[in-house]
Amino acid sequence: QVQLVESGGGLVQPGGSLRLSCAASGSFNSIFGVGWFRQAPGNQRDLVARITSRGSTTYADSVKGRFTISRDNAKNTWYLQMNSLKPEDTAVYYCNSEVLPSGQPIGSWGQGTQVTVSS
Repeated sequence: QVQLVESGGGLVQPGGSLRLSCAASGSFNSIFGVGWFRQAPGNQRDLVARITSRGSTTYADSVKGRFTISRDNAKNTWYLQMNSLKPEDTAVYYCNSEVLPSGQPIGSWGQGTQVTVSS
């Protein structure tokens, strides 16, 4: 069973930056891709970004041009660089170990890390 641990969240002012990390251990073996999702109170958990083992990426329209997903296959770790942060980016961010091309998460979830964008 794969286990995921997120880190890097925190409080940041609008326009600031944060870098999230997701470290996988155990039976990690992603076939389609890995990704990041976010969920604000009362909202659904939505896809933020996805990356395949070959580096192909997909982003939600709301974060295009501001967020960048990357991965280090040797370390079984992937990242989300978040720049030009806005208050509407405030949410709990979760990583997932298997995300289909459709955007559906079918892998394991991390515990979540809080990102708060506020002045």
